[in-house]
Amino acid sequence: MYQKYKNAQLVKPGGLELKDRLVGVQRVTKVTKGGRAFGFSAIVVVGDEAGVVGQGLGKSKDVATAIAKAVEDAKKNLVRIPIIKGTLPHEQKGKYGGARVNIIPAAPGTGVIAGGAVRTVLEAVGVHDVLSKSQGSSNPHNVVKATFDALLQLRDANTIAKERGISLEKVFNG
Repeated sequence: MYQKYKNAQLVKPGGLELKDRLVGVQRVTKVTKGGRAFGFSAIVVVGDEAGVVGQGLGKSKDVATAIAKAVEDAKKNLVRIPIIKGTLPHEQKGKYGGARVNIIPAAPGTGVIAGGAVRTVLEAVGVHDVLSKSQGSSNPHNVVKATFDALLQLRDANTIAKERGISLEKVFNG
């Protein structure tokens, strides 16, 4: 799922204190000759609020099992996100489908300035101070995936120093 991100660090769910957050539940309808068949799809974000987060989708005939399936799916897609002092290392844009998300690091005490699905993802990651703007589609599926796109592109100074083969001091001072 995260193959296109070269610095995406996959994490195993064992030994982590994961909290699940429900992003949304949709009632979906399949029209058959015998009438309408109702089902539910649920989007869930799980995270340990310390840099590990995953998202999942579950579908079922009733809400409880849809949520349970979504949580299981989310635990299979856990990744580590670099967080520095409760905020992000740098500004980043993410997109998926028609959804565009811009996340910006903020000074301590700012809080999570984000709406809807973006807020859920950022809180699950464990970011405490961040500004964000969601543009385009407000479809929660695509907004969650756009937020993950932005988060997975984040790199901390140590990673950049290793990639360039230079010292950490040279990254900051040139």
